[in-house]
Amino acid sequence: MNIQSLLLIAPPILLALTFHEYAHAYVAHRYGDDTAQKNGRLSLNPLRHLDPLGTIMIFLVQFGWAKPVPVNPYNLRNPKKDMLWISAAGPLSNMFLAFVSGLLFRLFSEVAVTPERNTIAGLMVLMVFLSMKINLALAIFNILPIAPLDGSKILYGILPPRFGKMIFALERYGPFILIGLIIFGRATGVSILGGLIWPFVDFFSHLFAGI
Repeated sequence: MNIQSLLLIAPPILLALTFHEYAHAYVAHRYGDDTAQKNGRLSLNPLRHLDPLGTIMIFLVQFGWAKPVPVNPYNLRNPKKDMLWISAAGPLSNMFLAFVSGLLFRLFSEVAVTPERNTIAGLMVLMVFLSMKINLALAIFNILPIAPLDGSKILYGILPPRFGKMIFALERYGPFILIGLIIFGRATGVSILGGLIWPFVDFFSHLFAGI
């Protein structure tokens, strides 16, 4: 990745990760848990949320992570339901950013500005396009029901209580499943995660931006 590409992709990634984690912290705070606030995570400052290794990995292998927002379920009024919405807040925030980016892309297209690297306006459109794609990919990736992704907690909140023990048992193996899928994709060139994520990215890209 050259310097120009890095400068183009860095702002959308930082915004996507920061807004994602802030959304978790904000909804947790609204439901009565101030753990994130006490840890300085109820903030739109990227430095509060970025994990150094996770950020580096994003740019090296296009897979990384931010620091998880701490949540104490004992502070919540209805832990099972509230954790569902706290978990869903991150992916939903990325869908919102993707939607806004798609609208901006449509607006630029109406005035005949295309994504390119030769003009300032073209670079702005390209950054908006990347913002939409990055936020869609992050949102869809995170709703996969594999621990420690948000989708595993969303699934726990949706399923009847009798499935709770099964979900907790699967959480122990979730990180290994995730890493295994990533390594398999890198080693074989057949990305199972990509096969799950990119069709939805393409669908919502067409829906939000008409592309």
